[in-house]
Amino acid sequence: MTAFPRLRQSLAILLVMLWATPVLAADHALVLMYHRFGEDDVPLTNIRVAQFEAHLDELERGGHAVLPLGQVLDALANGKPLPDRTVVLTADDAYLSVLTEAWPRLKARGWPMTLFVATDPVDQGLRRYLDWDQLRQLRDEGMEIGAHSASHGHLAFMDSATARHDIERGMQRLKAELGVVPTIFAYPFGEYDQSLRRLVARLGFKAALGQHSGAIGRDRDRHDLPRFAMNERYGVIERFRTAVSARPLPVTDATPVDTRVAAGDRPTYAFRLGTDLKPGNLTCYHSTGSGGVPVKIDGRKVRFTSPEPLPAGRSRFNCTMPSADGGWHWYGRQFVAPGGKD
Repeated sequence: MTAFPRLRQSLAILLVMLWATPVLAADHALVLMYHRFGEDDVPLTNIRVAQFEAHLDELERGGHAVLPLGQVLDALANGKPLPDRTVVLTADDAYLSVLTEAWPRLKARGWPMTLFVATDPVDQGLRRYLDWDQLRQLRDEGMEIGAHSASHGHLAFMDSATARHDIERGMQRLKAELGVVPTIFAYPFGEYDQSLRRLVARLGFKAALGQHSGAIGRDRDRHDLPRFAMNERYGVIERFRTAVSARPLPVTDATPVDTRVAAGDRPTYAFRLGTDLKPGNLTCYHSTGSGGVPVKIDGRKVRFTSPEPLPAGRSRFNCTMPSADGGWHWYGRQFVAPGGKD
């Protein structure tokens, strides 16, 4: 064999290796949140099976890397690159349909999921929830287990001692039944304030996730991590494609600092863009309005006011701007006011 065929063979092997190896260039990831699968009588927390299958097909066609949440958070914390288009799949509460509908479809593709377990409904044997034997099966088959409190109550409106007891009680049940001590927490209803965020950090959780939209970058507060919520309404394929195209919008000096606000207020929100992106094409949306809100931009500082008085319960805003690759830079926050309903 001459030198040239050997060279061609070496180049061919190199190309195959490059083709088979994910591109490690990303410094961000996207987290999706589900609850129920195929439970069509509860559309607010359900994703239809056909919708979920379309989501998985879209991730595969788009070349997304589906990774465990813990692995992604460790990579971001340690400055290690992630595969481009990294996505994490999570489910909250521990409904039975995670096992019967979601998990078989994920296993068929070799994809992981993180399940945040609220332990009281499991202990009470509530209908449509997993039991401990089923949770042990999922654990043994590779499901990552996260904490979601014991009661799944409104922790942000509990006093600190009550909230701490609720979270610790859930952790104790997970350790007793599953032998796991989760290091990642999901706030029930996505609700938290500064006091609860600090409590979760003191309890040793390396990260905590809400239910506000956006992508996770290296600089995002690890106890204020966003997830795109998926249900029948917000899980339509067009919205899903928009969500999985999200990139972080780096932000600093965000106000109000606390996410607990008073019902009836019309707060002014502000932040500074920590990026060289030009803010001229930034658009912000608030859940109290039906379209974009007027935004004041002074250099890199952005300000806007809630278009309507805040309701009791949860409200949120999202600010987006187009990214160079055809997706969106995205920053969102959720706020809570006393008096809301589930």
